[in-house]
Amino acid sequence: MYHISIYFDEDTNQKIRNHINQIEKVTGNVHMTEGNIPPHITLSVFNISDEKIAKKVLEMVAKRLEKCELNWVSVGTFLPYVLYIAPVLNQQLHHMSMTVYEELKKLENVEISKYYRPFQWLPHTTVGKKLTKEQMGKAFDVMQKQFGPFKGTVTSIGLAKTNPYKNIAIVDLD
Repeated sequence: MYHISIYFDEDTNQKIRNHINQIEKVTGNVHMTEGNIPPHITLSVFNISDEKIAKKVLEMVAKRLEKCELNWVSVGTFLPYVLYIAPVLNQQLHHMSMTVYEELKKLENVEISKYYRPFQWLPHTTVGKKLTKEQMGKAFDVMQKQFGPFKGTVTSIGLAKTNPYKNIAIVDLD
């Protein structure tokens, strides 16, 4: 599985990492840091047999995208295991998602996850993953106490593989 994701400026990364660290502190769940998973929003998840083609898609998409500001405003869950923070789906974020999807759907032998298709995608930044029911409660309590809306800047886009997480390529946006 490949992921095309967007990444953020260092101040935003630090805010998100602080949430991740607080969740790890109260739950003991270290999946995010032990997996070296950086703060990000995944725009697409897909299978393709040729990594070179996936890299070309990333390069083509990066040329059509620009830095933009996002506003994280909410805490949510994908039950039973994931806690995330969610940005407002603004025009720029929607454009990024659609641009990636449009490039991928041109390819032969690509399988795009149904959860990352237009109007089926929920933009989110995971702050806790593989949480037990008890850990989820503790993590949500922490977020209820510490989360407040914040702004951040998208600065780059990248291609990664998962399980384990591994960056393949990252391109800075203009």
